[in-house]
Amino acid sequence: MEVTGLSAPTVTVFISSSLNSFRSEKRYSRSLTIAEFKCKLELVVGSPASCMELELYGADEKFCCKLDQDDALLGSYPVDDGCRIHVIDHSGASLGEYEDVSKVEKYKISQEAYDQRQDSVRSFLKRSKLGRYNEEERAQQEAETTQRLTEEKAQASAILVGSRCEVRAPGQPPRRGTIMYVGLTDFKPGYWVGVRFDEPLGKNDGSVNGKRYFECQAKYGAFFKPSVVTVGDFPEEDYGLDEM
Repeated sequence: MEVTGLSAPTVTVFISSSLNSFRSEKRYSRSLTIAEFKCKLELVVGSPASCMELELYGADEKFCCKLDQDDALLGSYPVDDGCRIHVIDHSGASLGEYEDVSKVEKYKISQEAYDQRQDSVRSFLKRSKLGRYNEEERAQQEAETTQRLTEEKAQASAILVGSRCEVRAPGQPPRRGTIMYVGLTDFKPGYWVGVRFDEPLGKNDGSVNGKRYFECQAKYGAFFKPSVVTVGDFPEEDYGLDEM
């Protein structure tokens, strides 16, 4: 076999296997021996190095030769970028055996045993008093949430269903409509105000995630926090949408 002299120290090839249905694109040093190369392929195809038979295919998918000399260098074969090296497994494993993760034994540990470990993330969070294990921070967050709900409830209590309103959400132009719903929702915590706009400037038809809170046409309904809704004498405006 003729030895080819190539200057590039590495080569990018595709790896296929008789055990897998997929290909992997990898880069390897040409200075690896075939024996060393097989050891690296173990991590790619799952076949033991001692059970491998290697075949080289060109970029045109034509068979070139076998890589059958373990002490030879990878670069001593006509391996170039875009070639494919096919691994034939002789260990007795079957096609797809290393792809079916359902056959892999899962490691399981009980909550009680996990709590006893000192090298776990949970143990670290407890020792460092981080996240949900920071009682002071958690208490402050709970207090802020309670205060926010109290404020929202007070604001919502002043908004009556059927009232005319104007919505001034941040980054959006003012929109007018009628209050259709005030209260708690299932889609997000806190108090929300459901508005039926005078024109199709909303997001829904009064329902969110399959639950209906009020009736209106599609794109006429939307929900807002009470803080951006102002109740008052707001007559309907003509946005000229019917002419579009």
